[in-house]
Amino acid sequence: MLRRNLPPARRFLRGRRRVLVRLGGWSLLESAQTFLGGYCLAQALDRGFLAGRTGTGLLWLAVAAVSILGAGPPVRGVFAQLAELTEPLRDALVRRAVRQALRRAVTDPARTDDRSDTGAVSRLTHQTEIVRDSFAGLVLTVRAFVFNAVGALIGLLALAPELLLVVLPPLVLGIGLFLATLLPMASAQRAFLDADEAVAEGVGSVSAGHRDLVACGAQADAVRRTGRLFDTAERTSRVLARWAALRTVALGVAGQLPVLLLLVTTPWLLRQGVTTGALAGALTYLLQALLPALHSMMTALGAAGTRLLVVVDRFQDATAVPEPPTPPDATAATAGPARSPRRRPVPAVEVHAVTHAYGPDSPPVLDRLDLTVRRGEHIAVVGPSGIGKSTLAGVVSGLVAPDRGVVLLGGEPVAGRSARDLADRRVLIPQQAYVFTGSVRDNLRHLRPDATSAELARAVGTLGAGPLVRRLGGPDAVLDPRVLSHGERQLLALCRAYLSPAPLVLLDEATCHLDPVAEARAEHAFAERAFTDGTRDRDGALIVVAHRLSSARRADRVLVLDGTAPRFGTHEELLAGSALYRDLIGHWQQTPPPADR
Repeated sequence: MLRRNLPPARRFLRGRRRVLVRLGGWSLLESAQTFLGGYCLAQALDRGFLAGRTGTGLLWLAVAAVSILGAGPPVRGVFAQLAELTEPLRDALVRRAVRQALRRAVTDPARTDDRSDTGAVSRLTHQTEIVRDSFAGLVLTVRAFVFNAVGALIGLLALAPELLLVVLPPLVLGIGLFLATLLPMASAQRAFLDADEAVAEGVGSVSAGHRDLVACGAQADAVRRTGRLFDTAERTSRVLARWAALRTVALGVAGQLPVLLLLVTTPWLLRQGVTTGALAGALTYLLQALLPALHSMMTALGAAGTRLLVVVDRFQDATAVPEPPTPPDATAATAGPARSPRRRPVPAVEVHAVTHAYGPDSPPVLDRLDLTVRRGEHIAVVGPSGIGKSTLAGVVSGLVAPDRGVVLLGGEPVAGRSARDLADRRVLIPQQAYVFTGSVRDNLRHLRPDATSAELARAVGTLGAGPLVRRLGGPDAVLDPRVLSHGERQLLALCRAYLSPAPLVLLDEATCHLDPVAEARAEHAFAERAFTDGTRDRDGALIVVAHRLSSARRADRVLVLDGTAPRFGTHEELLAGSALYRDLIGHWQQTPPPADR
């Protein structure tokens, strides 16, 4: 961990040599103030008060007072240079966190599901602030100890070399013991941060999927998994606390033992010719300068230093985004259709033995599901609420990674593809249509920025959105999503999907807020879009998660999900062979169409 982070740390500091030189210059002035504090006191006693020369003593004390009052400008200079170090570091880490999150989303969109990357949020906010604060504190305290130690040790040497024989051994011993705990404490700190991030991600995923957990009866399993995360966090916190206690012992050896030895050896030092003033000056160096700086440095290295090392190392880890594994049976699934295009056309969508559940102890929402959608085909998916229709749409679109099985689009596997590649192959419009603040044109061309004005006008006219666009002020008018109804948002999102280059369109109740006439027009438009010159030889298809009887009747075939044995066939075939489909038809016929909201 230390070896991996040293090269970027050296590069960062190498690029700021002038700042470091200025920081060292201001710190040297602090060293002079430290030296004068103990030395002036010793001279005031030996040459002044103890020698009967009060004026001389007061003069030495005045020199010490002037040095203390003159410490203001150096402190100001130190903090000014500190800002030149810490703020660029924080900005660089923010940029790196954003790049990492975008790279993960582009490399493996299926892992994001519909949840936010809480680990990335933690790196972008909490952990970058940890790095900035820890780095600033570390620079301040290490700098203070080094330059205070220089001033104090030079002062001790100037007063009496024998003083170094008493002070240096326990000081070196304590610092050595402390340094020996740094790497183990860094490992403990890393384990603690891992557990903390795992808790954030686990709680976030449970919060985002609580409705699915309740629907699938997986609450108990979610409680157990979340409880294990909290247990791990508590255990790592205890280990970290033990290393912190050992650090306190090292601090006692380095911080208290030199003072004790100086007092115990005072008779011997006096016999060696060390003066009373020199002993008082040595105590001043220890108690007023060296030991407080040592205490601050050890505290900073033991807490902020290890925390800084671990968090920066986590930024290094997050840079490498692993390639998503390809399902073992994907090659076998693609071998047939990919190598024999002349024997039969490649289907637009193939789903082979797909199983997906929202928890290890939950019943699967999709259980060994097989589905083949021909090119140019219009499919409707129906079933009771919570049966897995939206899950199927997410699996086919690549936004949900199934537990088992393979999904092929145009004969090629979905798994492992980047978000950009998937966007070229399919477009999914959910029930909650996304419309952003910007021009109408920008909203409609969001999935195809190079669409011409003629193509945009054709999409708007085909889907019957012309009156809406005119009422909004035309394609260049600024759009405010807050003033749009749900149906208007859906209509704009449908126009956007129509312009998309993706051949496969998935409408997950994307027309539920439209009136039946507008819904029929949209489905007819997308069904025709799946054709090429009137023949079904394009990789495209239309899959509609239906919420009205008319949607199912317009489809070429209907998939009925019932949680046990899905049925797939035409409307007439399912009326004759599926009791659930007949019940759904009866329910739809008794339910009035929803009004646009």
